[in-house]
Parts: sequence; structure tokens; C-alpha cells
Amino acid sequence: MSITIDRIEAFVFRAPIDTPVQTSFGIMRDRPAVFIRITDKDGCAGWGEVWCNFPTVGAEHRARLIDSVFAPLLLGLTIESASNAFFDLTRQTAVLAIQSAEPGPIAQCIAAVDIALWDLQARRSKLPLWKMLGGDSPRVRVYASGLNPTNPQRLAAEKLAQGYRAFKLKVGFGLERDLANLRALRQVVGDAPLMIDANQAWDVSTAVEMANAFESFEPIWLEEPLRADCPMTDWRALASKTGMRLAAGENMASFAGFDAALASRIFAVLQPDLAKWGGFTGCLSVARKIIDQGVHFCPHYLGAGVGLLASAHLLAAAGGDGMLEVDANPNPLRDLTSGPLARPADGVMTLTDEPGLGIEPDLGALLRFARTHQSFQK
Repeated sequence: MSITIDRIEAFVFRAPIDTPVQTSFGIMRDRPAVFIRITDKDGCAGWGEVWCNFPTVGAEHRARLIDSVFAPLLLGLTIESASNAFFDLTRQTAVLAIQSAEPGPIAQCIAAVDIALWDLQARRSKLPLWKMLGGDSPRVRVYASGLNPTNPQRLAAEKLAQGYRAFKLKVGFGLERDLANLRALRQVVGDAPLMIDANQAWDVSTAVEMANAFESFEPIWLEEPLRADCPMTDWRALASKTGMRLAAGENMASFAGFDAALASRIFAVLQPDLAKWGGFTGCLSVARKIIDQGVHFCPHYLGAGVGLLASAHLLAAAGGDGMLEVDANPNPLRDLTSGPLARPADGVMTLTDEPGLGIEPDLGALLRFARTHQSFQK
């Protein structure tokens, strides 16, 4: 199905929040989002979302990349498939990514374009993306993520009441504080599945110490205890000294990177983030390989609703027994654009049979959060 691209629009939003989102490496003091809309010559449109949580000016920066790099490459172009566009854009911007030292932001923009083009294709085919991509069921298991180190039990109790049945705590704030938070969470969620995310906080020796201290709380996995760019020898050293299952993948950004992670046999859980790298084209093939090799596929995601919906469609299409990450912290940009994912039922969310991602973002409702809007037309 060929598509001739007539218009590309980038929308930047920022929503104020009362409680900052804390990680071991930085703090988010508002919730940003960059949505893109790609419209073809027949007037059909698809939506994508660019990862832009960091640095503080990340959203505006990604929108400018859409403007200055990707609009000139795409406007007026006729493509045969979203997959072809993904590989073509990756090839066309490869040297620029090196020269500018910005492979991450460029990959994030390509991922958003890929999501939007797949959404557009599915809308034209009048099929929901999960079904178009080969999924058997619209139901996806979910967990409440991003529980902050300050009174996480309060947010966990709220999410438990809303229908969540699994939870993930941010750690990396010192052993005493982390252990106190784990104790408080276990009192609230009982024996529900509990995961731990260190956000690259430690070296190997510290990670071993922390992992051993956490084992009595029976976490399902320990996520990114080490820096994402550390060698596999470091991960192997950690794995040899703890029985805790290790998770990573949100900062892997290539087919080769995921192949190496699978070949290492170190990770029990791998977590591609389709808004940071790959979109559907890259992450669906990676997800199927992850599942085929007996590793749990649990897509990473922390952003607004368009990317969350895309992540849900990805998981539904891939299958397996993984869970979708849903940020537990307040985010009106997510709530206004996540459609059927607004609230789970006993730990499960169900996608609809509406075409594409299943939602058309209400720009009027988002207007009060708008920072910029750039429209590029042939």
C-alpha cells in the first residue's frame, strides 16, 4: 500500500505537575510530549510520539529535528511501507547522527515517524494495529511503574484500587531508603508482583550488595542496575553473584544490541522502548526474537498516551506473557490521549477494534498544554 506524504505536523506539549518524577539520575518537573501527525495526499493521517523526557529542553529539540531533518526528507515522498521508510531514514541520517553526536534523538524521531506511518497504514486498511501486525488478542497485562522514592506506598495503594496488580519501584537512593520503601510497599501490595528499577545507578560491586539486600522482598526483576553502556563482562559478573533476574533494554538502540543481549543469556527480561528506537518496524521483530528465545518481552514506556497505545499494540501483536509498563505518576498528557488504556480491570487492559492506534488525539483538550505547533506541507 503506497503512501504519498503531504503534511507533517509536530506538536509540543508540557503539563505542570505537583510532584516531580524522581529517578536516580535526574528529576522531571513537568510532563513533556511531542506528537507528530503525518497526513497523506488523500487526507488520511497517522499519529506518532517522540521520546523526549530528558534533558529538560528535549521536547522542543526533537520537534526542531522533525522540522529541520525529517520534514525535508519525507514531504512529497511516496513510500511502499512504513518498514521501508524506517530503513531508508535510518540510512539517510546515519552520517548526520555521527557528525552531530546525536544518534539517540535522531533515532527517536525516526521511531515516531515509524509509529505514525504504521498508524496511517492501519487506518487506511481499517484494521486495529494489534490485529494488522499479527496479534491474536487485544488484551495486555499491565503494571504500575515509576513509583517514586517518596512515600511510594501511597501511590501504590491508589493504583491497587484502580485495578493494577503489579508494581515497580524506583531505587538507587541509598540502601536504607530503598529498603524502607520496599518494606512499605510489601505492606500495601502483599504478595503482588513487585519489580525494582535502579536506572543505571550502580557499579558492579554496589549492584551485588544491593541485589542481595533486596532478595528477601522477592522482586520479579532488577532493572538496569548497571549503566546501559557497560560491557557484558560487567553484567556477567553481576549475574554470577546474585540469583535475582536481570532486566534491561530501554537504552538499547539497534538490532545488533538486542542480538548481543540475547546471545549473552544474562537477561531474563528485555524491554525495548519503541518511542526511543525502532518504532513498530524495529521493535516487533526484536520482540518476537526475544519471545522465541524464552526471554520475557516487557516493553518499556514512560511518556504520553500515543506512545503508550503504540506500546500496547506492540505487546498485543508480539504475544508472549510480558507486561506493559504504565507510568503511575500523574500525567494529563497521557490521560487525555490513551483511550482504552485509561484504567485496567484486574491487571489487564483491552485495546479496541478501532482502526490504527484506536484514538484521534483531541487537540482542543490539549491546547492549554501546548508550547509549539509546527506544520510542514508540500
